[in-house]
Amino acid sequence: MTYSRLIAGTMTWGSWGKKLQKNQMIELMQHCIEQNITTFDHADIYGDYSTEKDFGLAFAESGIKRERIEIISKCGIQYLGDARSNTVKHYDYSKEYIIWSAEESLKNLKTDYLDLFLLHRPSPLMHPDEIAEAISDLKKRGLIKHFGVSNFTTSQMQLVSKAMDISVNQIEFSLTQHTAMHNGSLDFMLVNNILPMAWSPLGSVFKEDTEQTRRIHKQLGELLKKYNATEDQLLLAWILRHPANIHPVIGTTTKQRIADASRASSINLELEDWFKILVACQGHKVP
Repeated sequence: MTYSRLIAGTMTWGSWGKKLQKNQMIELMQHCIEQNITTFDHADIYGDYSTEKDFGLAFAESGIKRERIEIISKCGIQYLGDARSNTVKHYDYSKEYIIWSAEESLKNLKTDYLDLFLLHRPSPLMHPDEIAEAISDLKKRGLIKHFGVSNFTTSQMQLVSKAMDISVNQIEFSLTQHTAMHNGSLDFMLVNNILPMAWSPLGSVFKEDTEQTRRIHKQLGELLKKYNATEDQLLLAWILRHPANIHPVIGTTTKQRIADASRASSINLELEDWFKILVACQGHKVP
């Protein structure tokens, strides 16, 4: 598996966010690639099932060679919106639906294969054997290269991997949401060669004004000059320092912030600085 160290999340590229026009999407794709961000993270539901199609139309006219980028998509959530006649938000991991959803994503994204295909969220009704049948079919036909999950706990990863190997688990992880370091999830992934990807990697640091975030800003401020870095770069560097090889999924569509984020991979936080940032978040020393 080869994914860029930072991954471009596309959730807000379409109607759920910036409503980028085709030429703007092309410019943003090209800018990401220039910053060595070559992996693009999608899900079928983004934009009420419309963003993949918007991206695909832009990609088809971008002149970007398919082998230069990696495309991720997710399936399983039956979303309440205008695009489908669902009466309640739910999950569908039947063999037929998984296969159909992958084929729809391929059609919308204007590509012959997905580099990575994820189950978006766990369902209490999912069965590992049925999932394995669907994924085996997609792999056999060359429609997906790798399979993984998203937002799955350790026991849920164990359940699915009973019948089909998992290569990735995309989870919420940041300085302010780092429970995966303590509940065994990252340990399990490291031991079992499952690559963690982290959505919302900046957490609540820039979204909330609390005692916690003020402590974090103070500590980050004391390290800015030492690392010649911005606060968001240090937050990403803090994640990148973890031995599980976490790949942050960044959601910004701002070119400068993308360029800034890409430079985080060159920052190597010293051991004590990593713990200083953790302590600032927790408000107490480590046990």
